[in-house]
Amino acid sequence: MLVTALLTQQGFEVETAECGNTGVAAARALDPELIVLDVGLPGMDGFTACRELREFSDAYVLMLTAQDTELDKVIGFEAGADDYITKPFSTPEFIARVQALLRRPRRTPTAPEPAPELRRFGALCIDPAAHEVTLDDEPLNLTRREFELLEVLSGSPRIAFTRSQLLERVWGESWFGDDHLVGVHISNLRRKLGDDGRNPAFVLTVRGIGFRMGPGR
Repeated sequence: MLVTALLTQQGFEVETAECGNTGVAAARALDPELIVLDVGLPGMDGFTACRELREFSDAYVLMLTAQDTELDKVIGFEAGADDYITKPFSTPEFIARVQALLRRPRRTPTAPEPAPELRRFGALCIDPAAHEVTLDDEPLNLTRREFELLEVLSGSPRIAFTRSQLLERVWGESWFGDDHLVGVHISNLRRKLGDDGRNPAFVLTVRGIGFRMGPGR
């Protein structure tokens, strides 16, 4: 397979899967840094597989498709993809997109600071130092992105953040992806918090602006 050969030539350790279901299972077991995901997979298609991946993984996702339409790209970004490339593609373009994804900054450790205090919003407790969140004293299994969004919102609960501000704070200043990603991760976060989308208690929608932290329940 061309993609496997290209990545191997670049020094990557590559694992492959023949369908969406086995790919998602492999990603759960291996916790990869990068996932190249074909839209036209047998069984579970690439869009569905990407949504499944975003339930537990923050790996970079590069989607491959034979359809060069705006709608497909929007669906891909809404599913949680980080970038999109249309087949057929050139070797230099593919390698450049992979390298661009891997250059996108992730949060790095800084000098030790006093441990921040616990943040409580009703039944929700956020421990930034321990990177733990509990709801009704039960731990929540959040992805890194979900936790970082919650950390930003809860750290300034009276501030309404735009999608662009959240992209910059969580994904980094050099991020050039679509801000649909924020909505996807907010939706997943709300579901795990048990938030009613029409009347949320924890992550509020500020019409015309973005999101802010709510008082909880």
